[in-house]
Amino acid sequence: MTQGIYRVEYNCLLTKDVWEMGLSGDTSAITAPGQFINIKLDGFFLRRPISVCDWDGEGITIIYRAAGKGTAALSDVEPGQDLDVLCGLGNGFDVSKCGQRTLVIGGGVGTPPMYGLAKALLKAGKTPSAILGFNRRDEIFYEDKFRALGIETTVATVDGSYGTKGFVTNALPERCDYFCACGPLPMLKAVCHAVGTSGLVSFEERMGCGFGACMGCSCKTKYGNKRICKDGPVLEKEEIIW
Repeated sequence: MTQGIYRVEYNCLLTKDVWEMGLSGDTSAITAPGQFINIKLDGFFLRRPISVCDWDGEGITIIYRAAGKGTAALSDVEPGQDLDVLCGLGNGFDVSKCGQRTLVIGGGVGTPPMYGLAKALLKAGKTPSAILGFNRRDEIFYEDKFRALGIETTVATVDGSYGTKGFVTNALPERCDYFCACGPLPMLKAVCHAVGTSGLVSFEERMGCGFGACMGCSCKTKYGNKRICKDGPVLEKEEIIW
């Protein structure tokens, strides 16, 4: 984990309430897809945890939904402003555990870290495919980015306004070697029950500190309580107690 000042390069709207932000700064602490950053915002006591969508040697891309006061304030940040950021938090996806044909599944704002994971899988010589789930057509983002990677990409919408009608579980292939998923808790539970293979699951959770000190984001596993921010957010399917 590192703490530093990051410059906002852009902050643009993707859908009616989902934003993409580019930050320039030190990315050396990011070692795996699925890790997150914690952003300090003026006027708020707690930092805001946001998953890393993509990164390179010069900066980070994050995607977030402006759903509360903190993320609404983040959407007001202008290019050129500086942000105090804790970077490289949490344990991400271990690509070495993934099968040759790993299925990556993202639901809503659980989609961004799956993009970074898909890129890492391709870099490791694997052949991933993707399922992205949204409520309706006007909420869809990053479908074109996944397709531009050259991987098979399926989109599911709950109302059937685009792609497969229903949930991501309605779009599952007959077989896959392994799966990785990030999204709302009901989606993760349904995926774990529906997919017969092993997999890695990234939890979305409200966090206090973001690095394991406050114990505010603990969850039950077969090995005792684990902190989503420190021991996760990525856990193995087999260890989760639903």
